[in-house]
Amino acid sequence: MPADLAVIGLGPFGLPLAQAAVAAGISTLGYRTGPEPGSLSPAELRRMLSGGFRHATGPAELGRVRTAVICAPTPRAADGTLDLSQVETAARTLAERMRPHTTVILESPVHPGTTENFLRPLLEAGSGLVAGRDFHLAYSPNRVDPGNREFTPGNTPKVIGGLTPACTESAAAFYGRLTDKVVRARGLREAETVQLLETNFRHVNIALVNEMAVLCHDLGVDLWDVIRCAETKPFGFQAFRPGPGVGGHGVPQNLTGGPGRSLRMVELAEQVNSQMPRYVVQRAAALLNEHGKSARGARVLLLGVTYKPDLGDQRGTPAREIAVRLTELGAAVSYHDPHVPSWSVLERPVPRVDSLYEAAADADLTILLQHHRTYDLQGLSVKAQLLLDTRGTTPTGAAHRL
Repeated sequence: MPADLAVIGLGPFGLPLAQAAVAAGISTLGYRTGPEPGSLSPAELRRMLSGGFRHATGPAELGRVRTAVICAPTPRAADGTLDLSQVETAARTLAERMRPHTTVILESPVHPGTTENFLRPLLEAGSGLVAGRDFHLAYSPNRVDPGNREFTPGNTPKVIGGLTPACTESAAAFYGRLTDKVVRARGLREAETVQLLETNFRHVNIALVNEMAVLCHDLGVDLWDVIRCAETKPFGFQAFRPGPGVGGHGVPQNLTGGPGRSLRMVELAEQVNSQMPRYVVQRAAALLNEHGKSARGARVLLLGVTYKPDLGDQRGTPAREIAVRLTELGAAVSYHDPHVPSWSVLERPVPRVDSLYEAAADADLTILLQHHRTYDLQGLSVKAQLLLDTRGTTPTGAAHRL
């Protein structure tokens, strides 16, 4: 049975889109491009299946849809560029079966120019069709915030940029069925650069507040009180909070498509944020030393090893590097996370504690890396011998804050 929509790539970008489409009454086909993080609960999967969602049994089904949205992940490659291999695979698979008048939309994070200069030739060569004449081609930056219950695909404005005005309108008509507001960009590159700006805005501001955390510690200033006061300003300020590092799927992009086009501010932000795991370990070692203990042989408990609270997603989590550095100092590292039943670092399993309060009481140092809502921080601050809070969520004076 033909579907109206094919979501190609069922990872962190594709699954939310597929869920929103099914909720809007759109018959949706899901097609995986490879091993992809992201999963549905049994209840969510039942709702989607009852609403008309199907997993593709083969690539031939992609030739019977009206709209195809490519949501393949684009992780950071070893040389620092974005790995477009799954986008390429998706494009080649779709192109061999694509019919005229299909609307193809790319949602994967890419550098400006990728849709026209990379995706378009693949689609045209594989299909024999011409973009803008025989099929519509557009880009829409994903605005997925995993776990956010306030802002969903339905109430988050969607930006659209097409190869031609007709391409823009075709993509806008599709997204108009999913969201309350569609914003039309001038073209493909403008829409792609929206993704660039939004992602880098987050990383640059996190880097600023991370630098402030280090400075305020040196000055003996309570940064968390500074932020609390600063965010009362009704204009010109948006509160960001420091942490042990930056994770998630939004990779900072400091290259805009060619040599000599780096964004120096983003490069500096990456340097600052990449140093935070090292800084956390330095603070941990200093705290142990202040209390007459050495990092070598110390029992260190890590709380929350995911990149975001109340989710099991570990992409880019700073907990990995922190665990590695603590182990290199000779510490015995264990962890607790209600969303991560097992955890390995450098292909070695990290011991998971079951009784949280007993483990915190037994550990020489407990480090809160992620504040899951199930954690009773008041109780932990009482039980733990020594508590380092990298998120500033414990009661004032109950722990050492980053």
